[in-house]
Amino acid sequence: MKILYKWLKEFVDVTAPAPELGLRLSLAGNAIDSVEEFIAGPVLDAEVTANRPDCLGHYGMAREIAAIYRLPLKALQPKPKESSEKAVDATRVEIDCPELCGRYTARILRGVKVQPSPDWLRQRLEAIGQNSINNVVDVTNYVMFELGQPLHAFDLDKLAERRIIVRRARPGETIHTLDGARRPLAPDMCVIADAARAVAIAGVMGGTESEIGFSSRDILLESAWFDPISVRRTSKALGLRTEASYRFERGADPEMAEMASRRAAELIQQLGGGEILAGVVDVYPRRKPPLVIELARTELLRVMGADVPDRDIEEILGALGFHPVRKDAERGTPDSPAVVWACRQPSWRHDVTREVDLVEEVARHFGYDKFPPRLPPAKQPAHRLPHAGALGLLCERVVALGYQEIVEIPLVDPQRDALFRPEERIPAVISNPLAEDASVMRSSGIVSMLGALEWNLNHGQRNLRLFEIGKTYEINAQGGEPVETPVLTLGATGLAREKTIYEALREFGFADLKGDLDSLGDLAGGLAWQADGPAWLAAGRAARISLAQSAAEKEARALGVAGQLARKIAEQLKLRQDVFVAEVRLDPFLAGIEAARAVRRFAPIPRYPAVERDFSLVLADGVTFAEVDAAIRALGIAELRRVEPADLFRGGQIPAGRFSLMIRVTFQSAETTLTEAQLADFSSRIIAALEQRLGATLRAS
Repeated sequence: MKILYKWLKEFVDVTAPAPELGLRLSLAGNAIDSVEEFIAGPVLDAEVTANRPDCLGHYGMAREIAAIYRLPLKALQPKPKESSEKAVDATRVEIDCPELCGRYTARILRGVKVQPSPDWLRQRLEAIGQNSINNVVDVTNYVMFELGQPLHAFDLDKLAERRIIVRRARPGETIHTLDGARRPLAPDMCVIADAARAVAIAGVMGGTESEIGFSSRDILLESAWFDPISVRRTSKALGLRTEASYRFERGADPEMAEMASRRAAELIQQLGGGEILAGVVDVYPRRKPPLVIELARTELLRVMGADVPDRDIEEILGALGFHPVRKDAERGTPDSPAVVWACRQPSWRHDVTREVDLVEEVARHFGYDKFPPRLPPAKQPAHRLPHAGALGLLCERVVALGYQEIVEIPLVDPQRDALFRPEERIPAVISNPLAEDASVMRSSGIVSMLGALEWNLNHGQRNLRLFEIGKTYEINAQGGEPVETPVLTLGATGLAREKTIYEALREFGFADLKGDLDSLGDLAGGLAWQADGPAWLAAGRAARISLAQSAAEKEARALGVAGQLARKIAEQLKLRQDVFVAEVRLDPFLAGIEAARAVRRFAPIPRYPAVERDFSLVLADGVTFAEVDAAIRALGIAELRRVEPADLFRGGQIPAGRFSLMIRVTFQSAETTLTEAQLADFSSRIIAALEQRLGATLRAS
């Protein structure tokens, strides 16, 4: 909605410059997106919410400004010069469908000279994005933007029997609208008709049969109220959106119809001459009495947590048209805690129906910044979600490893979902999907993760490390009920390390993914790895993960899978670089974190230094670091603290079928400083065990 600053000043004597005015309106709940300069002056671009049709006109916005600055709003009192002949003698109005048309007014003008509009009118309309047509049509548009009430002008001589019938469209009926299209009408649509045919679509657009042209002289001026739901359905069915339908479908003010008609007739007479017949034909079958709403200070205090003086409350509600009247027993006591105001709902504020709505009106005009920032008292004590502490630790660790969190919509393409769904899992299909490629709930978090990686790669982001805390969905095979499973999904591609003056760049690999998962697994006491995986992972670079525990519990505590995406799947998804993914079930993982924390005990910092020893081993292909670690720990050396892989090498002097692995072993005693003899004994025992159990040999330097 475009608001012309100079136009506003005709209704309220505001002195604030346009930018400041836009800021104050925004703080009061009427968002002003921008302020631009035009020939007609500054124009404010207002974003009017659907519940505020009263602000779809300059007068309604001026009312808001009057309440903000506590200024008087100038009353509208159009007084057109009328002839002695009465309008009721020149035309007749019938409403056959009062449920679709709650009020219809018709005013008659004779001998009007239709001509181009004057500069001031044309410039104002152009400033708010409206094209000028002629003085009569421009006046109807002008009054619509001024008062928020749509109007329409008919050439009275083109109306059969010079009368109006508001009815439903007849089966097979069509109308040639002002935009040049021939439109079919449905029986549930409300139309404005004369004695022979439909001449306008009610609340949407007029027809060419009764269009105002430069040869028109006698005019019937329509100002009405149409049912918002009916107008919205008609507009949508015909694919026809107009400024009139935009206002009617949000709920125009029925009491404004006659005032807007008078205002338009006055302007037409000023610009085109002619005479206005006395009075107006006004058919108003469903006039509603105003709703009375009470506002108590106790409710204001309960909702806002702070008080507002009586004077401010009464000035705000009075400026907005609610006419507050004190009705409590302590009417002579200012700012009494027991004060109650009886307010009358204005016809233009159908959105205000409850006491809390009045509280909002007072608060937004008094200023939200004047209320202390405090939380309302909780009706129930707050409880942390299950595993909340463990989940917080997990997220901190994932972020510390360099991953960025994403949030994906769980609705996915069924064909993509099938690529990663186990055969025994029944997908959760959406009954009424909005799109074919979003018709199933994801069976695996990998689907969404690959979608995020694909989008980023296609937009030039090559180096990615992403994670998501989400859910997967399936249908229970026994009961047919949907099942949600919380999962952690990781995705990585690109470089693991940028090039520096000290190190060369290095691509992210399966070992990096395994290391990151092992770091997360340390929170739960460690992970166990099994060289296996689903078909969508590359052979040799895939593994199943479980918590480190006895073999008997392995199946019950399985966590998920990790590995490199298979080349066939990557090509199908058009991923042109290696992608590594992992999915871990959260419930057992978080339970493992909590169990590990429960048995963790603090120990004093050792007084004696730790000693590291490196062993460069030559091992046969297929030997894993886990086997090396298990062989060393099986010796039961009490002083053993850590066993870590330090380097891996193939080629060179290493025979085919074998590889070199350097491990770093840390020893430390809590009782004494380790001697060289002790360290030599530990080293010899480790070498002997590795030679005997794994066929390892020490690599020659």
